[in-house]
Amino acid sequence: MTFAMIIQLLIVLAALYVGSRYGSLALGAISGIGLAILVFGFGLKPGTPPTDVIYIIIAAVTCAGTLQASGGMDWMIQIAEKMLRKHPEHITFLGPLVTFFLTVLVGTGHVVYTIMPIICDIALKKNIRPERPCGVASVASQVGITCSPIAAAVVAFVTISNANGYMVSIPQVLMVTIPACVIGLMCAATASYKRGKDLDDDPEFQKRKADPEQYAYMYGHSATTLDKTITTHAKASVYVFLAALLVIVAFAFCQMFHVADGRSVAEAIAIPKMNICIQIIMLVAAAANIMFCKASPKKAVAGAVWQSGMVAVVAIYGIAWLADTYFGNYMDQMKLMLTDVVTNYPWSIAFVFFLVSVLINSQGAVVVAMLPLAYELGIAGPVLLGVLPSVYGYFFIPNYPSDIATVNFDRSGTTVIGKYLLNHSFMMPGLICVLVSTVVGYLITNVLFQSYFASFIVH
Repeated sequence: MTFAMIIQLLIVLAALYVGSRYGSLALGAISGIGLAILVFGFGLKPGTPPTDVIYIIIAAVTCAGTLQASGGMDWMIQIAEKMLRKHPEHITFLGPLVTFFLTVLVGTGHVVYTIMPIICDIALKKNIRPERPCGVASVASQVGITCSPIAAAVVAFVTISNANGYMVSIPQVLMVTIPACVIGLMCAATASYKRGKDLDDDPEFQKRKADPEQYAYMYGHSATTLDKTITTHAKASVYVFLAALLVIVAFAFCQMFHVADGRSVAEAIAIPKMNICIQIIMLVAAAANIMFCKASPKKAVAGAVWQSGMVAVVAIYGIAWLADTYFGNYMDQMKLMLTDVVTNYPWSIAFVFFLVSVLINSQGAVVVAMLPLAYELGIAGPVLLGVLPSVYGYFFIPNYPSDIATVNFDRSGTTVIGKYLLNHSFMMPGLICVLVSTVVGYLITNVLFQSYFASFIVH
């Protein structure tokens, strides 16, 4: 590795670090500073922005934003809350499953802001330490991203893999990530079931409870969505959204199966590539929500889902472009340095994915930035699919909005960011979930069903 490569790599890492400290739009914008230094200062050839992934995110969050604006998301949260309140004693397991599957449906983990206060409230009223379900539930809301058919990380994995000769489809990715991540989450929930002191034995909590003002704050009201009125238009918007997801999955299945002449069903009936299909279907569903389900466009763009999605667009735009510029200019050197490692231990790329995610707070950006490099290094598609859950590492430093919000939602004060920063409530469930999910995913694609997942490679 030359001195120039090291200096330029430090510039890339510095841009990512500074961007993460500012958060939000800064991740993408400050990556632009690093890009400018590499291109104008060192004369590197600019890489290519990940436009396909960006277009899909825009279409998906526009559709999800209209779902939220029409009240459809409130109905989904109400259904989830009714189930949670029906079985409050199982909140440590059911809470994470709810946040996980909400993310799978909507394609963004930011839906957690509505359901998390309810999870905290149910645990507290049942005298269960809220840290137990809350820590896992926040992790689960992000783990679900690699299991959603409309999430940028999944679509980017499929798009980039297909371009590199690994002809995997969205359903085939979900066949791996969903069982792997659910198993990982349940292991994390099991480890959290008796985590920390029971509330009756926790002197800090009992001290707060003895204070009348703190007692009123903790027990004086209930967080709920059950008092919200759900209109027929809100329900209709959910049906529109679910129908759109079903159409996307159906088109994806058409990419999987082949007719007699070797063409896929999608090719035989002239269905466009999946990135185009997702964009068209999501935009049509968004239009239907606006025209028939009374989703106000102004309310949609003001909502948390649409705004967080647009932030993700800018982040991926800047981060992925910066990474593609650096690695694209030094691909030969990277191959020379890493070939021995990835040849003998191809699964070790999971550590790279995880560490990059710690820095850039975006699973989609990790896939877009690092997956092309992984394929260039000669790592097989089944290995990369198996370790896909490892692209979630930004729980490690507790500065992600959903983690910070969860700490604030927990009125008991048991969900915390520790004195030493890394001893926080999300570390243990996050590490267990990602580790188990990655191992299980790898076993599925490279041990249990090795021949099946290897068959997607175009020779």
